[in-house]
Formats: sequence, structure tokens, C-alpha cells
Amino acid sequence: MRRPLTRWNEQPFAKFNDMSTKQQLSRRNFIRQTGLSGIALTLGAWLPAGCDPKGPAGKGGLGNAGGDGVAKIVNAAATDPAGPETELMSWISVDSAGQVTILSHRSEMGQGTYQAIPQMVAEELEVSLDKVTIRFAPANPKKFGPQPQEGSFSVRGWYEQLLRVGASAREMLIEAAAKQWNVPVSECYAENGEVIHRPSGKRLGYGSLVEEASKLPARQNVTIKERKDYKIIGKPLPRQDIPLKTNGAAIFGLDKKLPGMQYAVVERNPRFRGKVKSFDDSATRAIPGVKHVFKVQRAVWSHLYEGVAVVADSLWVAMEGRKALKVEWDDEGFDHANTELLFTRMREGIKKVGPSKKFEEVLQQAAKKVEAVYETPYQSHSCMEPLNCIADVRENSIEIWGPVQEANWTQADLSERMGVPVKNVTVHMTFLGGGFGRKAFTDYPHEAALISREIGAPVQVVWTREDDMSGGPFRPGAIYACRGGLGPDGRILGFQAIVGTQWFGQDGGGDPGPVSDNEGNMDGLPSAYWASIPHYSFGGASVLSVIPVMWWRAPNAHSGGFAGESFIDELALAAGSDPLEFRRAHLQNARYQALIDHLEIVSGWKSRGKNKGWGVAITECFGSIVAQVVKVSYKPDEETAHHAENGNAHRPDGGNARRQPGQTRKIKIDKVIALMDCGWYVNPDIIRAQVEGSIVMGLGAAISHETLFKEGKAVHKNFNTYKMPRISDIPEIEVHIMENKEKAGGVGEPGLPPLAPALCNAIFDLTGKRIRRLPFDMDKV
Repeated sequence: MRRPLTRWNEQPFAKFNDMSTKQQLSRRNFIRQTGLSGIALTLGAWLPAGCDPKGPAGKGGLGNAGGDGVAKIVNAAATDPAGPETELMSWISVDSAGQVTILSHRSEMGQGTYQAIPQMVAEELEVSLDKVTIRFAPANPKKFGPQPQEGSFSVRGWYEQLLRVGASAREMLIEAAAKQWNVPVSECYAENGEVIHRPSGKRLGYGSLVEEASKLPARQNVTIKERKDYKIIGKPLPRQDIPLKTNGAAIFGLDKKLPGMQYAVVERNPRFRGKVKSFDDSATRAIPGVKHVFKVQRAVWSHLYEGVAVVADSLWVAMEGRKALKVEWDDEGFDHANTELLFTRMREGIKKVGPSKKFEEVLQQAAKKVEAVYETPYQSHSCMEPLNCIADVRENSIEIWGPVQEANWTQADLSERMGVPVKNVTVHMTFLGGGFGRKAFTDYPHEAALISREIGAPVQVVWTREDDMSGGPFRPGAIYACRGGLGPDGRILGFQAIVGTQWFGQDGGGDPGPVSDNEGNMDGLPSAYWASIPHYSFGGASVLSVIPVMWWRAPNAHSGGFAGESFIDELALAAGSDPLEFRRAHLQNARYQALIDHLEIVSGWKSRGKNKGWGVAITECFGSIVAQVVKVSYKPDEETAHHAENGNAHRPDGGNARRQPGQTRKIKIDKVIALMDCGWYVNPDIIRAQVEGSIVMGLGAAISHETLFKEGKAVHKNFNTYKMPRISDIPEIEVHIMENKEKAGGVGEPGLPPLAPALCNAIFDLTGKRIRRLPFDMDKV
């Protein structure tokens, strides 16, 4: 089945004795100014494996290590260190006082890389995290390798390299100490930010060793610890970004300010590909503070989307100016699709996929046959922080600040589109208030750069909530047609899945690939199935639409996992088998068997009984396996609650005497039990938090919200209609982590796909009603 084309500086400090700049001396800047530090040595080891730095991680290696490998590091509280820097390579900086700075080369949008990356480096560097300052690295693939935050790649793609970075720096510091003492290196070891001479007990702090260490070559062949020897990896250390986010010190995109910065909002065509025919800005320009009004574009895949930018000296004025703007749109020459039409095209597309002759022959031999069609909706990313970006475009340079999920792609895209050498394009990452794939796209920095170039000044472009939720790109809707056959032994003989959807980036089309026997996969469904199922067949039909679509948390696996694990449950029912035992019979490798054994214990599966409202799903994506058990039950109705309050809940009718024939009983989710197998891991608290967040997001996508289209425009524009789960909707969540010796897998995305199928399977277990379309109303099942 086809897969999708898958130095930050704060505002200058005010001088204490310069009353003319006292307005810049904020409480935040005062605290920062009092924390300057001194000389710094930058250490590191960017250990390369060649690939195109513009391409997605995991598609061909780990990046290009060309260049001098040095990076300028600045203290969080200062624009520059107090003294000259001694630089070696990248990632690690140690100042003369022994304070360690570790750069995080990946964006932080809540998933925990801000903590996990330094935690890995610090383990091998032999330094406690309370002695570490964390900084975001600038976009620079030559120094830091590829920096895309996608595919849950930060730990699984980098842990071996980052461990070696820390170990290499440690060995350089040890060698510097041994030379100073004139003793063998073998007699020295590092611990808690110091090098210790074992025979004499002499100690030297890292701060006193930095200059000599900087003169040594980076160690390539270093010894990495065994997991049993870890001191901070595997421990639930408190995240260092949490205090910053609670005391106001964290800089998100909207917090960033530049001297002379202007503000912009854009009136964009709600029909995506529509053009600006004309606009009347007379009322807008009459508003005090409005500086510029002009047409602007942004690149979305291979199309340029148009709008009208309003630039002012404050965000409020810019927004008021946009309200007064009158725009006439040219919406001719492209489709104005409704949701119903889009899904009709998907159904028609599935029918056009040619049959697999061999699979049809196998299916005819099956003792039992099962068919089902599953449907998942279009979704908005709906990050809590709407899109925003600051751009400062000069004659031959571009600087970007903002919640950028993928710094390298943004850097390369701006260089190519605006004709500026890539070395002159600087991307500064701030914290992201959510990303989910949307902020990895390059359209909003491109739009901000064009506006800055037009006005000749730095500008912050802010998307309102309505802009963000209705402007796309969206998660594509999808329809999965599944067919399967069981052999006489009740095992799966054949499995087929054909999907109708929009492929990412194809701007509305492409011919479906041919269906081939025993080729491909189904995103989200465990790959181990294909070792036990003799015959399987996959195919897909792309759907023509102007609606822009892109990746969304756990791309494709969120839909494929729902369809696949729902269908596995239907096959288990046809086989008369317990759902978990059916999966055990078909997921036969040792890793899956261990997972199922542990899931059975932590969920209490054997105690569930029949028709009690328990559902299970096991999905796999981005190198990790996640199993979830969902427990549901009926809500007490008003009569039950009344009698319970009066001590009469023991009545034979259960307090349901008032229930009318055929009346629907409402269902509630009692508990979700999740078991994450991500192999080697860094911080169990981060894993639990990510799985919990994935479950909440997956629950919203299953029961609360979808993006609908009418006459080519998104209908849902804010949270009054795009309903998010409330805290009262969230059940008890219990997260367990498998301990094994597998390679590291992803954490940020794999926890989402199993929720929807496990929930729907639980509802079937309770009610006998099979849910095949998302989202659905829990109160109307």
C-alpha cells in the first residue's frame, strides 16, 4: 500500500543605566541578564551516515556531515558569553564554571525531546541533569544532521549517535585530566561532572579541563555503557521544560519579539485554490496603525494559495484592519467539493481497483468469509497554539523564528523558493504548542518571508484559530474495504484491504497502483500478521480533490489501525475465538507473544467474562508496538441514579422501570489500559505522558470531531463546532512499559492508533453493535 511522501537570541537586554530603554527591561529579561556565564568549550561528535538533509528522516540515512562541524552556543540568559569561546564541534558546551550546555537539535512540541536528548548525552558525559542547561540548536544539517521532527524519530533514530557524543566528550575530558596529572588515562574516570584519579583520589572539574580538552581530537571509538550501568537513562527524571512552561520563561512562537517588528494577518481564500480577483482596502487603510495591504501567496505542495495581507504596528490593529477589508475571489476552474462527494469518490475509486485473481481463488476456498467497510474522517490538526511565524528578510539573508517542527525542510524550502543561499537562511526553533505534523509543513514560514520581503522589515504573521482550523492541510478521510477468509482450523487463510483516500502531496490525484499478492502492508496493522497469513493483498485508489491533505499524528496508521484491528476482531468473532487468543495465534514471534502475555496480566483479561464490554487492539508503527484494552459499560440512567440515592439500587429491575422499549442506553468508558513496547527507552514518565496524550487525541478523533466541507470550504472553524474531549470525557488511563532488549522505537505517535479499534471492539462486546465509521456519538450507539 502506498505511503505518503513522508541560534535563537532573545530581545536585546536593556542597559540598567539607560532610562531610554527601560521599556525593554521586562521581569523576564531582568532575570536573564543576571545569569550570564563565562568561557565555553563546545564538544560533540556528529557521527554521519550520508543522506539528503532535505529529505525525511529514516528514508536514506542520517544526514550529511560536511562542513566544519562547529556551532556558536549562547547562554539562555545572554546574547553572548562573558568571555571568548573555545569550540570543538557541536552539541555540548562546558563553561569555565563547569556548567554544561547541551543542544537539542529537534523541536519540542510536548513530546519530550527537550528532555530526552540531553538525558541521553548526559548519561555518557557523566553529568547530572541538574548541572545541564538545554538549548535549541539552530537549523544546520551540516552540524547536527537532519532535524525533522516526524515519524517519532528523535530517540529511535538518534540514540546510538547521541550516546557516542556524550561518551566521546567524556573521554576527551578524561584525557585532558590525565595529561595534566601526567598519569595513564586508564587510571582516571569521570563522575558527576568531574574527572577523578582512582589511585590518588585527585579531582578536576570539567570547567578547569575545557581548554585542554578542546585541543584533542574527538574520540570516534568509545565504549558505551550497558543498560544495567545507567544512572539517569531509564529513570523518571522531571522534565526541565515544565518549570519554564509554568513560570513564563519558555519562549513559544507568539512570545518572540524583535526590534522594529510589525504584525500581519492574512485574509486567505476559504476555497484553498481560489485567486484574488480584487480587493478594496480603503476602510482598512483608514484605521490608525495599519501600514501595508497587499496580495500575498504561500506554497502548498505544488500550488500557490492566495490571500491579502494586512500589516500593522500591533496584532490587534492588523486584525481590525482585516475585518474592514473587502475581497472579491476568483473561484472558477476548480472543484467545490462537499464531504459527501469526497467519500462517494473514494467508494467509486475502490471499485476501480482491479481484482487479484489469486486472492479471489483463495477466498473461494475459505470455510468462512467476512467483508466489512470502514470509514475515517478528515481531521484538523487543531494545535492549542495556532500557526505563527516571524520572518526577517534582508537583501541576501533570511531569519525565521517560531514554532517550526522541521527546521531543515524550512531552511531548504526558503532557500530554493526565494533564491537565498541555504547558508544564509537561519531558522530559530521556539517551543511549539503542539504540532502533530502540521508545523512541519513549510507554507507558513514561506508566507511570512514573502510578507517581510515586501515590507522590508521583520514581521510576525499570526493565524487566528479560524485560520488555523479551516485553512488546511488536513488529515485525509479514508475508506477501507476489507475482506477475509478463514480456514477450517479457524485461522486466517486470506486477508485483503483496499483503501480509497487522498495521497499526500499529489494535489488531487494519481492512478491507483496495481494490487499484488503478498506485497505491501497495511499501515498500523502489526507486520507479524503477514508471517502467519498465507495470502494477503493490498491496493489503493487515489481520490481527486482540491482539499489539501498531509500527515497527521501517526500518519496512515491512525486510519489503517482502526480498519485493520476492527476487522481482525470481526474475523475472531467469525472464528468463534477469544479476541486476544485469536491475535496470539496470528502474532507468533517472541516479541508479540511476550507483549500479549503481559497484556493479559495487566488488563486482567482472563477475568473479563463474556459480553462485559472489553475490547483489545494491537497496532504497530514507527518501530513500536502498542496494545490497548478498553473497558466500557452502560451509564446509569436517571431512574437508576434516583434509586441509588435512595438506597434502592438493588431493585430487580435495576432501576430501569421507566425505560421505554427500544430506548438506547448510554455508554461510558471505564478504563483504558495501554502497554507500550518501544524497546530501548530514555524516560518512562515521558512515555506515559505521550501514551496518555495519544489516547486523549485518539478519543477525540473517534467520538468528538471531524472536519466537514461544504461548497469547497471547511465547515468547522473553531472549538464551538469542532468539539474536543473535555476532562469529564477522559476515562482512567493506565500505562505499562515493556522491558526488553529491542532497538528503540518511537513514542510520540504509536500510542494513538489502537484506541479507536479497541474502543469500538469493546462497544461491540457490550452491545453487539459493530461501529465501522468514525467519529460516532457515544450517547447514540
